[in-house]
Amino acid sequence: MRNHLPILPILIPFAAALLQMADAQRTFQRAVGLLSTSLLLLVTGWLTLLADDGLLRVYALGDWPAPFGIVLVVDRLAAAMTLLSALLGCVALLYASSGFDERGRHFHPLFQFQLVGLNGAFLTGDLFNLFVFFEVMLLASYTLLAHGGGLARTRAGISYVVLNLLGSALFLIALGLLYGTLGTLNLADLAHRLTLPGHDPALARLAFALLIAVFALKAGLLPLSFWLPHTYTAAGAPVAALFAIMTKVGIVAILRVQAIALAPALPDLLDSWLTTLALATIVFAALGVLAAPRLRALAAWLVLLSAGSLLLTPAQASVQASAAALYYLGQSTLTGAGFFLLAGVIAEQRGAAADHFRSGPPPATWQKVAFLILAATAAGLPPFSGFIGKLMLLTALREVAAGPAIWSVLLAAGFLVMIALARDGCYLIWKHPATGEQTAAPTFAWQRATATLLLVTAGPLFALFARPLSDYAERAARQLHTPTAYLAGVLATPSAQAAPQGTR
Repeated sequence: MRNHLPILPILIPFAAALLQMADAQRTFQRAVGLLSTSLLLLVTGWLTLLADDGLLRVYALGDWPAPFGIVLVVDRLAAAMTLLSALLGCVALLYASSGFDERGRHFHPLFQFQLVGLNGAFLTGDLFNLFVFFEVMLLASYTLLAHGGGLARTRAGISYVVLNLLGSALFLIALGLLYGTLGTLNLADLAHRLTLPGHDPALARLAFALLIAVFALKAGLLPLSFWLPHTYTAAGAPVAALFAIMTKVGIVAILRVQAIALAPALPDLLDSWLTTLALATIVFAALGVLAAPRLRALAAWLVLLSAGSLLLTPAQASVQASAAALYYLGQSTLTGAGFFLLAGVIAEQRGAAADHFRSGPPPATWQKVAFLILAATAAGLPPFSGFIGKLMLLTALREVAAGPAIWSVLLAAGFLVMIALARDGCYLIWKHPATGEQTAAPTFAWQRATATLLLVTAGPLFALFARPLSDYAERAARQLHTPTAYLAGVLATPSAQAAPQGTR
């Protein structure tokens, strides 16, 4: 009997979006959206538990075997990433349901399509369908970015759309070169054919270089990252919180392509240049954190800094580096999203001062505590998960050729982030006008407070469960760096795929 669980993370939000487009009543759309994201959270959680048995679950749509048909591939990494996107989606939608969704039309269907694109990008085993899910994700994000209107969002949206359209065009060129050179776009089949004679290695190398450039644009690698801080700062709080995982789509794509296709056939493609640009991205982002004028801008720069830190690992091609990156990816994504939601509730609480780092009415007590927890996590202070994740990265990258440079830049960037958060926290928590300016009295929205606190607690929970989470990350990295098992699982005949809890 066929197991359809791998396709549910795509079908659930897609079905929810269709239902929401059929009825425009806000109450109905909210109910369907919250039910969909809750169900998605349960399904992806169950899928993550199942994937930990080490079996590769390959779902062939239409029962066409790879490489001729569309396949979804579930391993530990893909399952964990869908769980992370489901968690962010559930929390961000809860926040948005307190009134943010009323600022424009079609918010809820577009939010679900965004989840379709994210989950599809993590699950697909085919590069063309990765392009398709990228476009679904980006088309939804264009409108979500502009939700609520305003000049700042319009300007950010224009640059965001133009750059990503250029990226999409480059993606298509890379896919055309790959198909013309190797005759396939299935990732496993590409890796297999790269090891065979008869193709032009220079053309294949160029095609993969273009592909990595597209993923680097999505991930925010310098010099392709100038759009990210401005765009994420302009987005509404729940939209920016969901966007916190979008850079990780590009990073996971680089990790997967590198481990499966490049490491066996083109091991030197990412050498030196990726590490150099990642270090430059970290420096650029750390200076941006130091200069950020408001909390949401600081959160955007922190997202970019985490992307630069994660992009240090693909060129190293080791299980230990990838395991450290996966743990760091989870905690940094949730911390960045938490900062965006906290910026939204603080801006509502402080009135005209909003979330700017200047004298103004004090935030509520729980908001001050939330800021301190998020700041300690982002700065990498023990015993929070930011410290554990950074320590894992530093340990894993200690023996590589660029180890001294990596250690110097990461530690210096952490020091700058610590200074910026300490200074900015003084403005938000302790520096208030002597005139006794009164705090704005917004209507209390339990959804916003609950959603924010859920993400704030992620840092302590990642530290509390650091051992099982890091062990899972190591198992996921070990499975990722076993390309022969991936190729055998995807390209196997239908009879060979018959296994307990398998596809058939």
